[in-house]
Amino acid sequence: MRVQRLAAALVTALLAGCGPATAATDDGPPVTARHVPPRAYAVGVRQIVVDPGGARPLPVTVWYPTESATPASAGPVVRPGAPVAAGRFPVVIYSHGLRSLPELHAPLTTRWAAAGFVVAAPTYPRTNLRARDFTRADVRNQPADGWRLIRHLVRLDTRAADPLAGHLDVARIAAAGHSAGGFTTAGMFTSGHSARLRAGIVIAGGGLAGSFAGPVAPLLFVHGAADAIVPESVGRAAYARSLGPAAFLSLPGQGHGEYLTPGRPGFAQVLATTTDFLRWTLYDDRPALRRLPADARLPGTTSLITRALPG
Repeated sequence: MRVQRLAAALVTALLAGCGPATAATDDGPPVTARHVPPRAYAVGVRQIVVDPGGARPLPVTVWYPTESATPASAGPVVRPGAPVAAGRFPVVIYSHGLRSLPELHAPLTTRWAAAGFVVAAPTYPRTNLRARDFTRADVRNQPADGWRLIRHLVRLDTRAADPLAGHLDVARIAAAGHSAGGFTTAGMFTSGHSARLRAGIVIAGGGLAGSFAGPVAPLLFVHGAADAIVPESVGRAAYARSLGPAAFLSLPGQGHGEYLTPGRPGFAQVLATTTDFLRWTLYDDRPALRRLPADARLPGTTSLITRALPG
Protein backbone atom coordinates (compact mmCIF):
# COMPACT_ATOMS: atom_id res chain seq x y z
CA MET A 1 0.00 0.00 0.00
CA ARG A 2 2.89 2.35 0.68
CA VAL A 3 4.15 1.90 -2.88
CA GLN A 4 0.64 2.55 -4.19
CA ARG A 5 0.38 5.80 -2.22
CA LEU A 6 3.79 6.92 -3.47
CA ALA A 7 2.89 6.13 -7.05
CA ALA A 8 -0.50 7.83 -6.80
CA ALA A 9 1.19 10.94 -5.42
CA LEU A 10 3.67 10.72 -8.27
CA VAL A 11 0.85 10.89 -10.82
CA THR A 12 -0.60 13.96 -9.08
CA ALA A 13 2.77 15.69 -9.01
CA LEU A 14 3.65 14.89 -12.60
CA LEU A 15 0.27 15.85 -13.99
CA ALA A 16 0.65 19.17 -12.20
CA GLY A 17 3.67 19.77 -14.42
CA CYS A 18 7.41 19.88 -14.05
CA GLY A 19 10.35 21.24 -15.99
CA PRO A 20 11.11 19.71 -19.38
CA ALA A 21 14.07 17.40 -19.67
CA THR A 22 17.41 18.40 -21.11
CA ALA A 23 18.07 16.39 -24.25
CA ALA A 24 21.07 15.79 -26.43
CA THR A 25 20.80 18.00 -29.49
CA ASP A 26 23.12 16.33 -32.00
CA ASP A 27 21.50 14.58 -34.95
CA GLY A 28 23.69 11.52 -34.56
CA PRO A 29 25.53 9.54 -37.22
CA PRO A 30 23.93 8.59 -40.52
CA VAL A 31 21.36 5.81 -40.28
CA THR A 32 21.96 2.76 -42.45
CA ALA A 33 19.83 -0.31 -43.08
CA ARG A 34 20.15 -3.15 -40.57
CA HIS A 35 19.48 -6.85 -40.90
CA VAL A 36 17.14 -8.41 -38.36
CA PRO A 37 18.86 -11.16 -36.34
CA PRO A 38 17.71 -14.52 -37.78
CA ARG A 39 17.70 -16.27 -34.39
CA ALA A 40 17.62 -15.67 -30.64
CA TYR A 41 20.83 -15.07 -28.72
CA ALA A 42 21.99 -16.00 -25.27
CA VAL A 43 22.47 -12.93 -23.09
CA GLY A 44 25.44 -11.35 -21.36
CA VAL A 45 25.23 -8.82 -18.55
CA ARG A 46 27.64 -6.28 -17.09
CA GLN A 47 27.57 -3.25 -14.81
CA ILE A 48 28.86 0.21 -15.68
CA VAL A 49 28.67 3.57 -13.91
CA VAL A 50 28.08 6.87 -15.68
CA ASP A 51 29.90 9.83 -14.10
CA PRO A 52 31.21 7.83 -11.11
CA GLY A 53 32.98 10.88 -9.65
CA GLY A 54 30.19 13.35 -10.35
CA ALA A 55 27.40 14.75 -8.24
CA ARG A 56 24.92 12.26 -9.64
CA PRO A 57 26.63 8.94 -10.45
CA LEU A 58 24.42 6.56 -12.41
CA PRO A 59 24.90 2.78 -12.06
CA VAL A 60 23.69 0.95 -15.17
CA THR A 61 22.90 -2.70 -15.83
CA VAL A 62 23.60 -3.66 -19.45
CA TRP A 63 22.18 -6.79 -21.07
CA TYR A 64 23.48 -7.66 -24.54
CA PRO A 65 23.47 -10.49 -27.12
CA THR A 66 26.21 -13.10 -26.76
CA GLU A 67 27.20 -16.32 -28.50
CA SER A 68 28.34 -17.96 -25.28
CA ALA A 69 25.48 -20.40 -24.80
CA THR A 70 22.35 -21.81 -26.43
CA PRO A 71 19.20 -19.84 -25.54
CA ALA A 72 16.76 -21.76 -23.36
CA SER A 73 13.07 -22.08 -24.23
CA ALA A 74 12.07 -21.06 -20.69
CA GLY A 75 13.98 -17.78 -20.97
CA PRO A 76 17.39 -16.50 -22.04
CA VAL A 77 20.56 -17.93 -20.56
CA VAL A 78 22.27 -14.97 -18.87
CA ARG A 79 26.03 -15.00 -18.27
CA PRO A 80 27.84 -12.12 -16.54
CA GLY A 81 30.74 -10.79 -18.60
CA ALA A 82 30.19 -13.09 -21.58
CA PRO A 83 31.67 -11.89 -24.91
CA VAL A 84 29.44 -9.71 -27.05
CA ALA A 85 28.07 -11.38 -30.16
CA ALA A 86 29.43 -10.28 -33.53
CA GLY A 87 27.71 -7.28 -35.08
CA ARG A 88 26.18 -3.95 -34.08
CA PHE A 89 22.96 -3.89 -32.08
CA PRO A 90 20.39 -1.14 -31.50
CA VAL A 91 20.13 0.17 -27.94
CA VAL A 92 17.14 0.34 -25.59
CA ILE A 93 17.31 2.61 -22.51
CA TYR A 94 15.05 0.99 -19.87
CA SER A 95 13.80 2.98 -16.86
CA HIS A 96 12.50 1.37 -13.66
CA GLY A 97 9.64 2.69 -11.52
CA LEU A 98 9.47 3.95 -7.94
CA ARG A 99 11.08 1.68 -5.36
CA SER A 100 12.34 -0.65 -8.06
CA LEU A 101 15.60 -1.85 -9.63
CA PRO A 102 16.72 -2.85 -13.15
CA GLU A 103 17.05 -6.53 -12.21
CA LEU A 104 13.38 -6.67 -11.24
CA HIS A 105 12.55 -6.08 -14.92
CA ALA A 106 14.91 -8.78 -16.24
CA PRO A 107 12.11 -11.10 -17.48
CA LEU A 108 11.37 -8.46 -20.13
CA THR A 109 14.75 -6.83 -20.70
CA THR A 110 16.72 -10.08 -21.09
CA ARG A 111 14.24 -11.28 -23.71
CA TRP A 112 14.73 -8.05 -25.65
CA ALA A 113 18.48 -8.61 -25.48
CA ALA A 114 18.01 -12.16 -26.75
CA ALA A 115 16.09 -10.69 -29.70
CA GLY A 116 19.12 -8.62 -30.73
CA PHE A 117 19.14 -5.43 -28.65
CA VAL A 118 21.53 -3.96 -26.10
CA VAL A 119 19.40 -2.94 -23.12
CA ALA A 120 20.91 -0.37 -20.74
CA ALA A 121 18.94 0.11 -17.50
CA PRO A 122 19.95 2.90 -15.07
CA THR A 123 19.46 2.65 -11.32
CA TYR A 124 18.11 6.12 -10.64
CA PRO A 125 19.77 7.66 -7.58
CA ARG A 126 16.74 8.89 -5.63
CA THR A 127 13.86 6.65 -6.72
CA ASN A 128 15.36 3.15 -6.66
CA LEU A 129 14.49 0.47 -4.10
CA ARG A 130 17.64 1.07 -2.02
CA ALA A 131 17.79 4.88 -2.25
CA ARG A 132 18.78 6.44 1.08
CA ASP A 133 17.24 9.79 0.17
CA PHE A 134 14.21 8.57 -1.76
CA THR A 135 12.04 11.27 -3.31
CA ARG A 136 9.46 10.79 -6.04
CA ALA A 137 9.96 14.39 -7.18
CA ASP A 138 13.35 13.37 -8.55
CA VAL A 139 11.57 11.70 -11.48
CA ARG A 140 11.68 15.10 -13.17
CA ASN A 141 15.49 14.80 -13.32
CA GLN A 142 15.54 11.27 -14.74
CA PRO A 143 14.99 12.10 -18.44
CA ALA A 144 18.25 14.07 -18.29
CA ASP A 145 19.88 11.02 -16.70
CA GLY A 146 18.67 8.97 -19.66
CA TRP A 147 20.32 11.41 -22.03
CA ARG A 148 23.54 11.32 -19.99
CA LEU A 149 23.52 7.57 -20.44
CA ILE A 150 23.01 7.88 -24.19
CA ARG A 151 25.95 10.27 -24.49
CA HIS A 152 28.06 7.88 -22.39
CA LEU A 153 27.19 4.96 -24.67
CA VAL A 154 28.07 7.01 -27.75
CA ARG A 155 31.51 7.63 -26.27
CA LEU A 156 31.88 4.06 -25.03
CA ASP A 157 31.28 2.69 -28.53
CA THR A 158 34.48 4.39 -29.67
CA ARG A 159 36.69 3.13 -26.80
CA ALA A 160 38.66 0.29 -28.32
CA ALA A 161 39.40 -1.31 -24.95
CA ASP A 162 35.75 -1.62 -23.94
CA PRO A 163 34.00 -4.94 -24.70
CA LEU A 164 30.98 -3.11 -26.13
CA ALA A 165 33.04 -0.89 -28.46
CA GLY A 166 31.96 -1.32 -32.04
CA HIS A 167 28.86 -3.27 -31.04
CA LEU A 168 26.47 -0.38 -30.26
CA ASP A 169 24.31 1.01 -33.05
CA VAL A 170 24.06 4.43 -31.45
CA ALA A 171 22.08 5.83 -34.39
CA ARG A 172 19.19 3.53 -33.41
CA ILE A 173 18.08 4.02 -29.82
CA ALA A 174 14.71 3.48 -28.13
CA ALA A 175 13.60 4.46 -24.63
CA ALA A 176 11.25 2.32 -22.55
CA GLY A 177 10.11 2.17 -18.94
CA HIS A 178 7.47 1.13 -16.43
CA SER A 179 5.42 3.41 -14.15
CA ALA A 180 7.68 6.31 -13.09
CA GLY A 181 10.04 4.91 -15.71
CA GLY A 182 7.26 5.34 -18.26
CA PHE A 183 6.96 9.02 -17.31
CA THR A 184 10.77 9.22 -17.55
CA THR A 185 10.64 7.72 -21.03
CA ALA A 186 8.01 10.21 -22.18
CA GLY A 187 10.13 13.03 -20.75
CA MET A 188 13.01 12.11 -23.05
CA PHE A 189 10.92 13.03 -26.10
CA THR A 190 11.15 16.80 -25.72
CA SER A 191 11.76 19.62 -28.16
CA GLY A 192 15.22 19.41 -29.69
CA HIS A 193 15.90 15.82 -28.70
CA SER A 194 18.44 13.96 -30.79
CA ALA A 195 17.23 11.95 -33.76
CA ARG A 196 19.20 9.05 -32.28
CA LEU A 197 16.09 8.43 -30.17
CA ARG A 198 13.86 6.68 -32.69
CA ALA A 199 11.09 5.07 -30.61
CA GLY A 200 9.55 4.85 -27.15
CA ILE A 201 7.59 2.35 -25.06
CA VAL A 202 5.60 3.76 -22.12
CA ILE A 203 4.36 1.01 -19.78
CA ALA A 204 1.84 2.00 -17.09
CA GLY A 205 2.98 5.61 -17.35
CA GLY A 206 2.09 8.94 -18.93
CA GLY A 207 3.57 12.20 -20.13
CA LEU A 208 5.73 14.83 -18.48
CA ALA A 209 5.57 18.55 -19.17
CA GLY A 210 7.17 19.13 -22.57
CA SER A 211 6.84 15.51 -23.66
CA PHE A 212 6.12 14.44 -27.25
CA ALA A 213 7.91 17.25 -29.03
CA GLY A 214 10.90 17.41 -31.33
CA PRO A 215 11.56 14.81 -34.05
CA VAL A 216 8.52 12.56 -34.41
CA ALA A 217 9.14 9.01 -33.22
CA PRO A 218 6.75 6.04 -33.04
CA LEU A 219 5.43 5.35 -29.54
CA LEU A 220 3.85 2.28 -27.96
CA PHE A 221 1.78 2.59 -24.78
CA VAL A 222 1.02 -0.47 -22.61
CA HIS A 223 -1.47 -0.18 -19.74
CA GLY A 224 -3.63 -2.29 -17.48
CA ALA A 225 -7.25 -1.15 -17.72
CA ALA A 226 -7.75 -1.70 -13.97
CA ASP A 227 -4.51 0.03 -12.91
CA ALA A 228 -5.27 1.72 -9.58
CA ILE A 229 -1.82 3.33 -9.26
CA VAL A 230 -1.52 5.07 -12.63
CA PRO A 231 -5.04 4.98 -14.10
CA GLU A 232 -5.32 3.89 -17.72
CA SER A 233 -6.86 7.29 -18.48
CA VAL A 234 -3.43 8.83 -17.81
CA GLY A 235 -1.82 6.59 -20.39
CA ARG A 236 -4.60 7.20 -22.89
CA ALA A 237 -4.23 10.96 -22.45
CA ALA A 238 -0.51 10.63 -23.21
CA TYR A 239 -1.32 8.53 -26.28
CA ALA A 240 -3.72 11.24 -27.46
CA ARG A 241 -1.05 13.94 -26.97
CA SER A 242 1.71 12.06 -28.75
CA LEU A 243 2.68 12.96 -32.29
CA GLY A 244 3.04 10.64 -35.23
CA PRO A 245 2.65 6.85 -35.32
CA ALA A 246 1.43 5.36 -32.05
CA ALA A 247 -0.23 2.28 -30.60
CA PHE A 248 -2.01 1.58 -27.32
CA LEU A 249 -2.05 -1.95 -25.90
CA SER A 250 -4.67 -2.31 -23.17
CA LEU A 251 -5.02 -5.24 -20.76
CA PRO A 252 -8.63 -5.43 -19.47
CA GLY A 253 -8.95 -6.25 -15.80
CA GLN A 254 -5.21 -5.96 -15.14
CA GLY A 255 -3.43 -3.69 -12.71
CA HIS A 256 -0.09 -1.94 -12.56
CA GLY A 257 2.24 -4.54 -14.01
CA GLU A 258 1.40 -8.17 -13.29
CA TYR A 259 1.44 -8.69 -17.08
CA LEU A 260 5.23 -8.19 -16.97
CA THR A 261 5.66 -11.53 -15.15
CA PRO A 262 6.23 -14.65 -17.30
CA GLY A 263 3.28 -17.01 -17.12
CA ARG A 264 0.79 -14.33 -16.11
CA PRO A 265 -2.07 -13.40 -18.47
CA GLY A 266 -0.93 -10.92 -21.08
CA PHE A 267 2.83 -11.45 -20.70
CA ALA A 268 3.19 -13.30 -24.01
CA GLN A 269 1.24 -10.57 -25.83
CA VAL A 270 3.19 -7.73 -24.19
CA LEU A 271 6.50 -9.44 -24.99
CA ALA A 272 5.59 -10.15 -28.62
CA THR A 273 4.16 -6.66 -29.20
CA THR A 274 7.06 -4.77 -27.62
CA THR A 275 9.68 -6.95 -29.32
CA ASP A 276 8.17 -6.56 -32.78
CA PHE A 277 7.68 -2.83 -32.15
CA LEU A 278 11.42 -2.57 -31.42
CA ARG A 279 12.26 -4.71 -34.46
CA TRP A 280 10.18 -2.45 -36.66
CA THR A 281 11.45 0.88 -35.31
CA LEU A 282 15.12 -0.03 -34.79
CA TYR A 283 15.71 -2.66 -37.50
CA ASP A 284 13.24 -1.32 -40.10
CA ASP A 285 11.58 -4.73 -40.03
CA ARG A 286 8.29 -4.32 -41.94
CA PRO A 287 7.14 -7.92 -41.33
CA ALA A 288 7.39 -7.16 -37.58
CA LEU A 289 5.17 -4.11 -38.10
CA ARG A 290 2.60 -6.25 -39.88
CA ARG A 291 2.68 -8.76 -37.01
CA LEU A 292 1.73 -6.20 -34.35
CA PRO A 293 -2.07 -6.68 -34.53
CA ALA A 294 -1.74 -10.46 -34.18
CA ASP A 295 0.91 -10.09 -31.46
CA ALA A 296 -1.47 -8.03 -29.36
CA ARG A 297 -4.70 -9.92 -29.98
CA LEU A 298 -6.03 -12.21 -27.26
CA PRO A 299 -9.77 -11.63 -26.70
CA GLY A 300 -10.53 -10.88 -23.08
CA THR A 301 -6.85 -10.35 -22.23
CA THR A 302 -5.55 -7.63 -24.56
CA SER A 303 -6.76 -5.09 -27.09
CA LEU A 304 -4.87 -2.77 -29.44
CA ILE A 305 -5.64 0.56 -31.07
CA THR A 306 -3.26 2.29 -33.45
CA ARG A 307 -2.82 5.67 -35.11
CA ALA A 308 -0.91 6.49 -38.29
CA LEU A 309 1.12 3.30 -38.41
CA PRO A 310 2.57 2.72 -41.90
CA GLY A 311 0.55 0.39 -44.12
